[in-house]
Order: sequence, then C-alpha cells, then structure tokens
Amino acid sequence: MEYHLPVYDLKLYITGASPNSTRAVINTRALCEKYLKNRYQLQVIDIYQQPIVAQHDQIIALPLLIKAFPLPAKKLIGSMDDTNKVLESLGVIETVNPDDLVC
Repeated sequence: MEYHLPVYDLKLYITGASPNSTRAVINTRALCEKYLKNRYQLQVIDIYQQPIVAQHDQIIALPLLIKAFPLPAKKLIGSMDDTNKVLESLGVIETVNPDDLVC
C-alpha cells in the first residue's frame, strides 16, 4: 500500500498591491516552499479583483489564509509575519528556529 503525504490547499486573500499584501504573499510562499515543498497549492486572491470569490468564502478580515485540505479546515486571520503562528495554524510545525524566520 502506497502512502502519500497530504497536499495543502491554501487560499491567501489580500487587498491589492499594498506593502502588507506583498509581504503576506512573500512570507506565505517562502514558508510553503520551505516546509511543504511540493505538497501545496497556493491561490492568492485579490478581493478587489475577485470580490465574488471573497464573498463566497465569507472574508471578514485581511490578510486571511484559509487551509482547505488536509482536514480539518482552518482560517488564519491576522499577520502573516508571525511564522510560528502561520505554521502552527497549518498544522505543519509548532515552533521554528528564529534563524529560519522569513523577513
């Protein structure tokens, strides 16, 4: 029987090309590349460009990272700068070495 590691289905909601949005995208991609390698699908959704998608997923605050799979689904609202918080919310790892933090 073959075992496959879970693939993380992630949606990152941002508001246009602001410095905070840019940082959230860079940090999230860097964390995914480092800890999930080829086991993630990240969709960056600009709510100004795709308001219908944002309404469908009931976006209430930004930035917002939604993990759909693997279950259980989780929503992370707030700063994408807190590496430990992001990883813990994704269920990837609870703590990281401060030297590994993404700027």
